Amino acid sequence: MILEFPDDLKYSETHEYVRMDGQIATIGISAYAVDQLGDIVFMELPEVGDSIEKEKSFGTIESVKAVEDLKAPVNGTVIERNEDILDEHEKLSEDPYIEGWLLKVKVKVKVEPDEDDFDSADDLYSAGDYRALIEGE
Repeated sequence: MILEFPDDLKYSETHEYVRMDGQIATIGISAYAVDQLGDIVFMELPEVGDSIEKEKSFGTIESVKAVEDLKAPVNGTVIERNEDILDEHEKLSEDPYIEGWLLKVKVKVKVEPDEDDFDSADDLYSAGDYRALIEGE
């Protein structure tokens, strides 16, 4: 399988990706993560309205090989979840970046000027840096 990593995404070291569109972050897992997991049998995702916290678990993904926590790449509130993916796990392996997204989140905006910039995706890996990371594993 040829693994692709779109340039318009940012990637975490735990293999989640985020596509930013203004304050809306679309979150999923990378093709590499899908490939490593193998056949996915179950997923648990937060409900619309739930908050997620950067670097904390927001759900789980279970495959025939393992159960893994999904880690949030940004802080925010879930505004949509991909209900189709919960029933049709094969969409993750067919197209993890378009049809296989997991959540859409309204990203929390910094309120105080001295507040840590903990909410943006700026500290995540570019496609090139992420490829280098996984090739080094």
